Amino acid sequence: MPFRTIEISQPEFAPAGVSFVTVKSAALKRRADISLYVPPAASAGPLPLVILLHGVYGSHWAWLFKGGAHRVLDRLIAEEKLPPMMLAMPSDGLWGDGSGYASHADADYQRWIVEEVPAAATLVDPRVARAPRFIAGLSMGGYGAMRLGALHPEKFAAISAHSSCTDIAHMQGFVEETAAQFVLAEKEPMSVFECLKQNATRLPPLRFDCGSDDILIEHNRTLHHQLEEAGIPHVYEEFPGGHTWDYWNEHLADTLRFFGKTLG
Repeated sequence: MPFRTIEISQPEFAPAGVSFVTVKSAALKRRADISLYVPPAASAGPLPLVILLHGVYGSHWAWLFKGGAHRVLDRLIAEEKLPPMMLAMPSDGLWGDGSGYASHADADYQRWIVEEVPAAATLVDPRVARAPRFIAGLSMGGYGAMRLGALHPEKFAAISAHSSCTDIAHMQGFVEETAAQFVLAEKEPMSVFECLKQNATRLPPLRFDCGSDDILIEHNRTLHHQLEEAGIPHVYEEFPGGHTWDYWNEHLADTLRFFGKTLG
């Protein structure tokens, strides 16, 4: 048992296919929450796991109830024959306005995502233990997805990100906490590009996108150019739109299609 305690919602009281899970996290030294979704089309075989990371101010329910992630997945399964996948949508650990999904001196938000969230998902549905894992996110969550995917390339079959910060310093435009309050315990670079570069020969497939009116567009363009100059394979796309849930709801489909192609 990877957790001292685990609480799982009763299916009859939650939306169809949705589970809410609270575990005692050793990495965070406190309880933490995850929303999970298993589409009704899922078969008895292995079930790929998609970890979706939210942005600043949010929590585990944001991708479900602001982004409609479960409905996007169901639509793609029905209309485009996308293979069914489990969605695991954890909180970032709820430090300040956003933890950055990094290792802090007092809590390891990186380990929470990379090790404990998949363990909790496996306890809820053992089919994910035998299937590929993917990681994606928006804004701060896009930063977390790309950085953690780069640092742990052996754990993920593909990486995708939307409207991303590309360095933890970019969070300063969004959060109340100062840079000095982020007491990090990280030995690895905080720049997405530096993390991708140091594991360039081992990276899984990578894509990211950003809206042309997004406040973070220039950071994403810079990352794209850096990756091109370094010869690191990736897909980068720009679409109309800003830093909004309308944009993320629409383009989550691009992430799920990208993941689906790796399963073909």
